[in-house]
Amino acid sequence: MKKSWIAAALSLTMVMPALAACTKGDAEDKNTERVLRIAATTDNGEEGEYFRQQFTEIFEYAHPNIKLEFVEVVDSSAMRYGGYITPEQQKEQQPNPVVKLKEVMQADNPPDIVMFNLNEMQDLLTDNLLQPLDPLITKDKFDTADIAPIVLDGLKSVSPDGKLYALSPTFSSAALVYNKKIFDEAGAPYPEDNMTWDQVFDLARRVTNKDSAKRVYGFSFNSQGYMDYMNMMTIYASPMGLSIFDKEVEKLTVDSDNWEKVWNTLIQLEKDKVIPSQNDYQDEVFMRSKQSSAENPFGYDDFLSNRLAMSVMNYYDLSRIDNANKNAAKYNNFTPIEYNAVTLPSHPEHPGVVGSVSLNGIMGINAKAGNPQDAWSFLKFINGEDYARAKAKNNYQLLSRKSYIKSREGSDLNINAFINVKPALETMNDMYSLYRKYPNIYAVYSVAQMEYNNALQGNKSIRDALKSWQTRGDSMLQQMRDNPNGPLDMGDGSTMGGSAVMRAY
Repeated sequence: MKKSWIAAALSLTMVMPALAACTKGDAEDKNTERVLRIAATTDNGEEGEYFRQQFTEIFEYAHPNIKLEFVEVVDSSAMRYGGYITPEQQKEQQPNPVVKLKEVMQADNPPDIVMFNLNEMQDLLTDNLLQPLDPLITKDKFDTADIAPIVLDGLKSVSPDGKLYALSPTFSSAALVYNKKIFDEAGAPYPEDNMTWDQVFDLARRVTNKDSAKRVYGFSFNSQGYMDYMNMMTIYASPMGLSIFDKEVEKLTVDSDNWEKVWNTLIQLEKDKVIPSQNDYQDEVFMRSKQSSAENPFGYDDFLSNRLAMSVMNYYDLSRIDNANKNAAKYNNFTPIEYNAVTLPSHPEHPGVVGSVSLNGIMGINAKAGNPQDAWSFLKFINGEDYARAKAKNNYQLLSRKSYIKSREGSDLNINAFINVKPALETMNDMYSLYRKYPNIYAVYSVAQMEYNNALQGNKSIRDALKSWQTRGDSMLQQMRDNPNGPLDMGDGSTMGGSAVMRAY
């Protein structure tokens, strides 16, 4: 906490002169106390603590006459303090934050600013609850040309008329990061921007070494080993528009040709040892190489151990590589990793669309805002140049303003690899919404992992494994509807559930 206040104070020192110029036109209102009400579908801590740290500390300093009030949408206190829902509480379906947000947005004394995610924004627009921003942008000549296309395209992708109804000051993105040394030793070309998944997998096969003592994976969804099934699907299958459940979340949709193709591709890559597999954990020689020690400080990390040619990595993951490189002299047997990045691959039917992008701090103005003027001033500020300048030194997030998205210090990193892609909507079904409706929905995902492993081990054909997941999953959903608090028959002679589960929103 103390560090965040120090950082905020330093940021204020840098931006206050500019802020003074920005707010000069509001001088007549400087002495008028006003209230700006803010609501969000996520938990922002006591008295909006998280929200203030991320977005409003500088704004509040520059506008001491504007008092911020945070409107609670749902009671998140249990989750905040590590609380749990008891079996008795599970009998009552958890409130849907979007439904609750709609209610407070249309109630007496509604919030002026609302924060939500991209899927929730689509729901709000359907009910015309957000004020269009284009007229305000035009009137004040607010610069959107400097906002990264990945952000604008993402926000407009859910808009019914292609206009802006919200802005997002930061975003998270992933890229395909590669180890130059491995490609050089294999005599293979480096990956390039805008490749397809099949092109990347073909290239990965060229640099793969299957020898367990000299193992090199050509590709991985995770630089530190095997990634669980659902995260793999989010990265690989989500951009294809594939979904696990129907819209009503009453049936699964996985017994299909498209899902069979996805499973066939990934299972073959695991069998060929091109990507990490659960089977690797049965290989004693390989597992010894993954044990960290003084002689092998990064054994746990395939990329830092030169066992991985290409990996999906978020921007913040690069700090781990950079820190290791900077401190290379302190580690035994470690040579700095020469790396770079290209855009994540995409499917030919959806060029440039990737599943590892999230827009952070998406906010809009309530169509029924009581204080729309200050709401727009706030949005302009946190999406403007001064805010970006204050946050520019943060190596863990990407700023929406292109002018402040720079390659990492001392690096020739292809920073555009994290920017020049299009975000996919969450087609795997909104996880939080699913958990609210079915607190034991995780059991359906555990069946997916079981059946995937059955297909991987050759115990079932891929289509039979998918059919089994479909049948078992449909049965489990019906059981959850009939008895939300009861144990689940997993369809294989075992049961799951009946214990308290964590509150999920």
